[in-house]
Amino acid sequence: MTAVECRLCPHRCVLAENERGKCRVRWNRNGELKSLVYGRPCAVHVDPVEKKPMFHFRPGSRIFSIATAGCNLRCKYCQNWSISQADPETTRNEILLPEDLIPTARANGCVSIAYTYTDPIIYYEYAFDSCVLAHRQGMENVLVTAGYIEEKPLRELLPHVDGANVDLKGFSDEFYREMCGGRLKPVLRTLEIMAKTDMVLEITNLVVPGHNDDPKEIREMCRWIAQNLGTEIPLHFSRFHPHNQLQRLPPTPASTLLDAAKIAQSEGLKHVYLGNLRDATYENTYCPKCGALLVERVGFRVRQVKLQNGRCPKCSTSIYGRW
Repeated sequence: MTAVECRLCPHRCVLAENERGKCRVRWNRNGELKSLVYGRPCAVHVDPVEKKPMFHFRPGSRIFSIATAGCNLRCKYCQNWSISQADPETTRNEILLPEDLIPTARANGCVSIAYTYTDPIIYYEYAFDSCVLAHRQGMENVLVTAGYIEEKPLRELLPHVDGANVDLKGFSDEFYREMCGGRLKPVLRTLEIMAKTDMVLEITNLVVPGHNDDPKEIREMCRWIAQNLGTEIPLHFSRFHPHNQLQRLPPTPASTLLDAAKIAQSEGLKHVYLGNLRDATYENTYCPKCGALLVERVGFRVRQVKLQNGRCPKCSTSIYGRW
């Protein structure tokens, strides 16, 4: 029997005949690596783009969102664990091939497609083909991902991607190993590669009480972002709610998120937001130069967008994003 090494993600699973990788959806069939989820999403929804969250990418627009079963990480607090930690045989799947995905998205009033909920890394071929076809037909693509992917497939995919929100889960290898079943370094590499493209990159950090909420670690993360990715990259601190294996852990205190936002700003980050917490100061987008209100939000709803050709109407400062 011929073993196969999967070179998609840093796990580099070596699979014997009929064995699956850690993602549950890639398997060795007769010596060839196959996907069990191509064209078989288990989640199909129309969302506001702000829900991804993408705050600097077509604000107020609708984005067609899909996911398949499986994930290459094992986050103990995953809110979508019922599909990310499931085998594809156990989820309710639809048949939605790339050639049908784009017209379906258009019919639902969407201007872009999000590959989200679980992680598009593990349904790479499906996401890749869909992204290529979407671009040919004038639609934009957004990845919502943990960024746990090898460099070669990442670089092959990115020319067909317009935006991404990367879940930077923490800033220590210990946190990644114990809480997520992965490593930090490959994610940082993904972020550095993405930041050098012309796509819109945003970052989310879910703040888990007692695990990745140390102010010193948060400062190190924010400083790394500023120095290696740039101060304009939007950073979303998101509030943890009990899920999966951490159901007895309390939600993140609002004060912890507010302190994290202030740390990020003190390190020079210009666009800092708070998720799962109603706070007008950190829901809206402001001009980093003159402080003018540019995008007003209430939750996932956009009340007004004041930018003019991507610039602040008061001081003409160019604002990072696609508007």
